[in-house]
Amino acid sequence: MMPAGSSKREESSTLLAAQGDGLTNDGFIPQLFTSVPALNEAVSYLAQTTSYLTGCFSDSSVEHSPGNLVASDIHAQELVTFPSGETRSSSATASEEIYCNGNLPQNAESSNTTTSEPPHVHDEITRTSEGDSSQNAGALVVSTYNGQSGTSIFQSLIERARRTVRGSADDIGWLQRAPGMPPVEDGTDKFTEILNNIRHGIHKLPNSMVYLLIPGLFSNHGPLYFVNTKVSFSKMGLTCHIAKIHSEASVEKNAREIKEYIEEIYWGSKKRVLLLGHSKGGVDAAAALSLYWSDLKDKVAGLALAQSPYGGSPIASDLLREGQLGDYVNLRKLMEILICKVIKGDMRALEDLTYEKRREFLKEHPLPREVPIVSLHTEAGISPAVLATLSHVAHAELPVVAGEPTKLPVVMPLGAVMAACAQLLQVRYGEKSDGLVTCRDAEVPGSVVVRPKRKLDHAWMVYSSINDDFTEGDAAQVCEALLTLLVEVGQKKRHELAMKDE
Repeated sequence: MMPAGSSKREESSTLLAAQGDGLTNDGFIPQLFTSVPALNEAVSYLAQTTSYLTGCFSDSSVEHSPGNLVASDIHAQELVTFPSGETRSSSATASEEIYCNGNLPQNAESSNTTTSEPPHVHDEITRTSEGDSSQNAGALVVSTYNGQSGTSIFQSLIERARRTVRGSADDIGWLQRAPGMPPVEDGTDKFTEILNNIRHGIHKLPNSMVYLLIPGLFSNHGPLYFVNTKVSFSKMGLTCHIAKIHSEASVEKNAREIKEYIEEIYWGSKKRVLLLGHSKGGVDAAAALSLYWSDLKDKVAGLALAQSPYGGSPIASDLLREGQLGDYVNLRKLMEILICKVIKGDMRALEDLTYEKRREFLKEHPLPREVPIVSLHTEAGISPAVLATLSHVAHAELPVVAGEPTKLPVVMPLGAVMAACAQLLQVRYGEKSDGLVTCRDAEVPGSVVVRPKRKLDHAWMVYSSINDDFTEGDAAQVCEALLTLLVEVGQKKRHELAMKDE
């Protein structure tokens, strides 16, 4: 009967012999792309090549005792030294454990050679020094991770490339695919009719409500954001406010501030509040209703979201997601410097608009079903004429020359920027957008959706253009039409709820 240590050592040696050449063992290479045979074959070939190169460059010489004649044939990949004092059987046991961890076959039969005959040597072996036993020389064990490191490197590279290529393709429109979401209702025709009446001087917004406009990201640095709309409402005798929130703050922080705004307006006027949020302002306003509906349900008459990334924004996600544009051209770092250092904002203002954050938030805080909701999305024009569009974003006062200061308009080519972004989203994802928000992500489940055919970019709603065509209505009139439609939607919903109660 053979000693236990010798039997284990011979078994591991025979086990390697049964394996043969590790580079040609197809079962050893994990199938990375089982659904794509061509890629799978390519990755298997690359993994085998990498395994071979890894073995070549990581081989190291092993020092042996003078009496060992077969030691010169040993090539090792990774050496692990046991503490002195360990026996040969413990070396063999450790060898078996390492072989198992290396995903090698474990069904090889034991060799019939005697213990006095040295075992046959293969690519990876376990070797115990044959020197003087009184010196308790350490045992050298060779790790058998053949090709695994190379395969994992290629696997991570291919996965990173896949994420880069796919980007936000799997996320756009996720709300429309999510189970349990209420359907939307098309209100485009009704909106167009209301807008046409407004252009002809027929205004139906009631004076029995207060209108609160919630601006979007970077609005604190745009002095004319929503100003024309507020002036237009004031001329009609309507009470209108622009929420003075920190536009570069997180969604939850702004939701708290909007809740306090609503309560202050309601207790001061005893009138219910109609909310109109643009871009991130719509997301902030919706979050206020989701988080504090028990406090606001008697104070809010409805919410209109204009071009709001309610489901998320591919621009925000591609800037911040690992493996996307933000990694390769340092856009993420530039945005951190701009938001956190230059304008003293919170990076969460942009992070909260990514698809991951929107999924998490809406899962925990969905909008109450009884809230009247209107959502509007538009498509930006990408024709060459758009490149000449200039947006009026501020005024510059010149020194007093003849009694009164002269104001000059400050314009920016926002239309050209929005057109470039819209073209990028169209080419990469095949999605229509206003330049920052795709049409599908702006549709709030359960809302009345407005889908105008007119080409309007993301900045048009709040900044008038120098060469606007006002025959179709300006931004203030579009906001008025949205709120008028919201009033009608609210009346219809209240009637339906009353019928259910009866």
